[in-house]
Amino acid sequence: MSDLAVETSTTATPSADPGIESMVNITAIAAAKVNEIREAEGIEPAMGLRLRVVGGGCAGFSYDLYFDEQTEVDRRFKANGVDVVVDEMSLMYLAGTEIDYVEGLQGAGFKFNNPNVKSTCGCGSSFSV
Repeated sequence: MSDLAVETSTTATPSADPGIESMVNITAIAAAKVNEIREAEGIEPAMGLRLRVVGGGCAGFSYDLYFDEQTEVDRRFKANGVDVVVDEMSLMYLAGTEIDYVEGLQGAGFKFNNPNVKSTCGCGSSFSV
């Protein structure tokens, strides 16, 4: 499994469509990066990109991204051509989130624009709702 760098942000607009596919959006740039990583690391097609919210970090929660197989408690859907796997608990915190890939002076990584976030820590790697 491959861990991917993540960053949080609170500037996103939730999608209008209530379907599972619209609950989490992945930008075209982020989707291209996910597919590039999948190919470079030889990740098998049966594995989806797992989006997970975990307890921890200085603000209470943090994001986790890695390739994983679907379990019986997961929802699986496509977002901008990326096969995504999310557990029901994480999905509650991710509703309306847009995932982007950014490169800048502070490095490169996946950025979560989550409208549910009330505050983030100083380093931007954890959040509270």
